[in-house]
Amino acid sequence: MVQAYVLIQTEVGKASAVAEFIGTIPGVIQAEDVTGPYDVIVRAQADTMDELGRMVVAKVQQVDGITRTLTCPVVHL
Repeated sequence: MVQAYVLIQTEVGKASAVAEFIGTIPGVIQAEDVTGPYDVIVRAQADTMDELGRMVVAKVQQVDGITRTLTCPVVHL
């Protein structure tokens, strides 16, 4: 199982709606709207890194109101 944090910037006033919608996507563990340089932080998981990438590109990035994402895979050192 691969997990990652996805840091999301949204259009002004869209953070709450984006977080709520992303929370319904299969593989998303948690989606929170936050303050700071990013508007939403998502924790997601998938069986492989490829599946995680496909989820972010095909599902998360397609949500209306998102302007930019940064995916940070979790590593266990």
